[in-house]
This record gives sequence, C-alpha cells and structure tokens, in this order.
Amino acid sequence: MKRSVLTAAALACAVPLTLTVTEAAAQPHRALPATYQLSGDPGDPQGSKFEGIGVDPRQRTFYVSETTGGEIHRGDVVTGRTEVWLPEGGDGRVTARGITTDRRGRVFIAGGPNSTQPGGSHDLWVHAPSGRLLAALDADVANPFLNDVAVGPDGAAYVTNSNAPVVFRVAREHGRWTMETWADATGTIPTQAGFNLGGIVVSPDRRALVVAQGNTGRLWRFDLRTKAVAEIDTGGADLTNADGLVLRGHRLYVVRNFSRVLTTLRLDDRGSRATLLRETATDPDRVFTTAKLAKGRLLLVDSKFDEPVAAPPYQVVARRVHG
Repeated sequence: MKRSVLTAAALACAVPLTLTVTEAAAQPHRALPATYQLSGDPGDPQGSKFEGIGVDPRQRTFYVSETTGGEIHRGDVVTGRTEVWLPEGGDGRVTARGITTDRRGRVFIAGGPNSTQPGGSHDLWVHAPSGRLLAALDADVANPFLNDVAVGPDGAAYVTNSNAPVVFRVAREHGRWTMETWADATGTIPTQAGFNLGGIVVSPDRRALVVAQGNTGRLWRFDLRTKAVAEIDTGGADLTNADGLVLRGHRLYVVRNFSRVLTTLRLDDRGSRATLLRETATDPDRVFTTAKLAKGRLLLVDSKFDEPVAAPPYQVVARRVHG
C-alpha cells in the first residue's frame, strides 16, 4: 500500500495574494451579505468554475475551491471580503474539489483527478490557517478522483472517491501525515458511469459516515468502528444528482446540482434511515454543488458547471435555514 507524505516548510508560503473585495456597506448594520463575490481568473479560456466550500470552526472564514486552475479562495462571512488565498498551480495543484477544516482550522483540500492531469501532482493537501503547506499526499489507488472531505470524531479526515467505492483516511500520526484507503466497498456499492461517491458527513451519533452517490441517487452508511457499509433507507426519496451534504442536528441537506433542488431529510441517530421533509427548488440559473453552514445560513457554491465558458459574476450564495 503506497503512502506518500510531504511536509513542507519550504513550500509554505508566500505568494502575494490577489485581493478582491466585496464590502457589506450596502447591507444594513450587522446584516450579513446575501452573496460573496469571487474574483475568478479572466485569463482562463474556460472562465472560472468552482466546487467545494469549507468553513472554519468560528464560522467567520470560508474557503472555496476552483476546479479551473486549483486556486483556493478565502472569504470573510461577516464583511464579505474575499481573496485568492492559494494561487493556481501551487503545490502541484491544477484543480481542486472538496474542502473542509478541522477543529484547529487546518484546511483539507481534495484534488479530484489532479494527479492524472497535465502539470498536476498529488491528490490531497493540508494547509495551516496561515496558508503554510503541512502535507501533500498521494492516494494508494489507480485513477483516483478525490471528491469531498469530512472530519471524523477521531480528528482524521475522510475522503470520498468518485471513481470507485472507496473512502480514504487522512491523519497525522506519530509525527507524519498519511493517506490510505480506509474502506473499500467494492461488492457492496455498485458503481456506474459518472460521479459515484461524493458528499460526506458524520452521522448524528458520530459513529458512522453518511455518503452520497450522486449518479444513482443513493445514500450509504459507513460504520466508523467496523467499516461495514449499508444502504441508507430513504423511503424512495429522489436524490438523483446528490452532491454536497450538510448535517445540522438530524436534518440532512442534500444539494442536488443539476436537478437544481435542495432536498431536506431527517436522519435517525445512527444514520441508517432518512425521512423526506421537503424539496426546495434552487435558482434555475445556477448549479449549486455543495454548501456549508455559517451563522445560521447555508453558503452555497455557484459552480458555473452549466456554462461551457464560465462568465462572472462568480458567487457564493447565502440561504437561511430553519429548524
């Protein structure tokens, strides 16, 4: 089993950041911005397209990944300011997908197919809140597509693979960062063309992972102790194009990208059964890929995946949630 580790102070820093500012001046006093503007890359022939979002433990700073170039944007939930935090091509990253933070504010970035792309190297990166590179890691499988990331109760990050029914585990143990295949559900989860495993969260009882399979519209439960995998009973709810998952208490929000629907389910404690609560249409002119909670609102990433050549405005959109 291959483990590839890079701990880098030398690669840590410091490329000057390009700052784009969207002030909240037009908002009422103390009101939070309804949208957050991202700068994008005017020189990219595809325009700029986005996918993942992470929010730091204080719910003040958010991070957005750009699939076209691998830039990581950073924003302020309160003021609306955003900037390019990690530049295009940095650390061998030419594309980026899922992104999340842990309790210490460290940022985990999944590279999708990065290691198989021209000019790309490595599959996942860990950065300190300062931007310092802590690790650049390689998956131990062929043709990986590292999609989304969630931090488990053990402090490790768990990462889905859209090309195979595999979940990886990333942790710093005995002074070294490692990534390895944690669970392989081949034989249990049938895969097909398109994106398979994607969104991932921890169950309400903190004993399992809940994982979306977008191309089949199914949810799967991975037991954190035994690694047993079972399908979650959703009562026949339509979850086609399930992408990002957000858990708030027992409410599971499923961002269904090209379906342009936000589906809300109620999960039981174990994450083994889900009941449909509501389906809410999202903006017909946007394809939201995923979201994170910050200060009582969902921050949804407008991916621009529906545009052959993406055009601004590039935005994260806030939506208040209830219950």
